[in-house]
Amino acid sequence: MMTDLFSLTGRTALVTGGSRGIGRMIARGFLAQGARVYIAARKAAQCDQAAAELAKEVGGACFSIPADLSTVEGAQALAAALTAREPKLDILVNNAGAVWLAEFDAFPEKGWDKVMDLNLKTPFFLTQALHPALKAAASRARPAKVINIASIDGIFVNPLETYSYHASKAGLIHLTRRMAATLIADNIAVSAIAPGAFPSDMNIAARDSADQVARRVPAGRVGSDEDMAGAAIFLAARAGDYVVGATLAVDGGVAYARTGFEGAGWKA
Repeated sequence: MMTDLFSLTGRTALVTGGSRGIGRMIARGFLAQGARVYIAARKAAQCDQAAAELAKEVGGACFSIPADLSTVEGAQALAAALTAREPKLDILVNNAGAVWLAEFDAFPEKGWDKVMDLNLKTPFFLTQALHPALKAAASRARPAKVINIASIDGIFVNPLETYSYHASKAGLIHLTRRMAATLIADNIAVSAIAPGAFPSDMNIAARDSADQVARRVPAGRVGSDEDMAGAAIFLAARAGDYVVGATLAVDGGVAYARTGFEGAGWKA
């Protein structure tokens, strides 16, 4: 029914990196739409506190599964912990990520490996480990969903020297297409969101200097919790069932609606 296009009632979701930032925005939105939500984060106390706060703020069922997703073994352990509680998983949001900033000549191997592993390797291997649970929940009439959280930095090069972050997010966007082509045969729809400037501990500029950052955004502001939640709900719900392999830029127009002449001294 048209009135149920954005409902997540009866659905179970796992949001990695769900204790703060974009992951928490998505978890809150899913709860508000009726989903049963699990959040995962590396710091156990923070993850437990976030789950309790979300359940109190929004209502519904929100549970914490602390997990270190920096290794394949950690991803597999999270999948085992989740499936011990929930044999079926309707929605997986691969959001956990990291960033590293350093000048080109000084960029370290550890800054490359840490970011590439968490941002690109982990989404693949966590989805692989949860493939049976996703298949168990999926049908042609009601596909399971995998939503990868990429970034507009995977679409558009910004001035910051975050080399491994840019590469990992561009890779995740293409990996989304490849995974989608395979998993749709199992009635699992894979898509991605490429966020722009949202206030978070990872995007300190958007958090602490929102007015300054907003000047570089065609929409004239940084993103809100509702902007991110709305995009994720769309992809997770019935409304997004026919979206397969696409990456949705949620950035106020930075990637696709700015002139591109700013660096040459032009004004948008």
